Amino acid sequence: MNLKTLINNNKKQFDKKFKSLLNKKLDKSILSKAMYYGCFNGGKRLRPFLVMESAKIANLSKSEAFVIASSIECIHSYSLIHDDLPSMDNDDFRRGKLSTHKKFNEATAILAGDALHDMAFELISGSLINNNYKSKLRLINYLSHCIGHKGLALGQSLDLEFENKKLSKNKILNMYSRKTGKLFEYSFSAPFILKVKSESDIRFAREFGMLFGQIFQVIDDLIDEIGTFKKIGKTPGKDVEQGKSTLLGLIGERQIISFCKNKVNYFTNKHKKRFYKNPQLIKLLEFGIKRIN
Repeated sequence: MNLKTLINNNKKQFDKKFKSLLNKKLDKSILSKAMYYGCFNGGKRLRPFLVMESAKIANLSKSEAFVIASSIECIHSYSLIHDDLPSMDNDDFRRGKLSTHKKFNEATAILAGDALHDMAFELISGSLINNNYKSKLRLINYLSHCIGHKGLALGQSLDLEFENKKLSKNKILNMYSRKTGKLFEYSFSAPFILKVKSESDIRFAREFGMLFGQIFQVIDDLIDEIGTFKKIGKTPGKDVEQGKSTLLGLIGERQIISFCKNKVNYFTNKHKKRFYKNPQLIKLLEFGIKRIN
């Protein structure tokens, strides 16, 4: 079975269980409806897929992996709801559907994002059956770090701050690492942390997740520029229109692909033994680049 099929199958399985989870947690209020709406935005569920792949290597149960994956999708969904707001990226559509603030209203969208953020911590702290409270606490602390003022939130702030500015490659990559990389980093390393794996194992998992996230964002910028509304589900070319600072704008399309391939080659050579044991991880990194096709 090829990787694309595996990802699609995982999405179907995850969505079914995630819908059931949210239906149990949420009620019939407008806020709950907006939260539910924002969680089903047509994404591929790549973060949950990374969690499940990592869980196989770390020998974490599927039920615990699902809790982690669900908490991550709550965070991811909250970030997209807020990212689409007029004061942020001002997008009326998200993958072909009305953005949450257009479907409901701005105030409800803001509160839905806030509530999904909180639900992530509710799930990790209350739904994991793992009785190792020290590792669970470390997981909660690490998620806070990945999405807070040194992680996702900082990345979103820098993304806005850097509009219409000429930046170095390192500054752009730092923004990418916060804006996108940190949540992928958490996705792949969380199962290792919960299973109390060695620090070298956890460090590898973090580096792998970060690399996947950086490549994801680099290719995402390219897709935004050359894609169509039908393909990407939102207005194409908005990054250029808004003066976003991107690696694509700095080095061009041809160099973008080379940059990604070189990063993958360097990382796989650095960790040959780990990739020999888990060859599917190479395919996962390559998939990140091939998303453009």
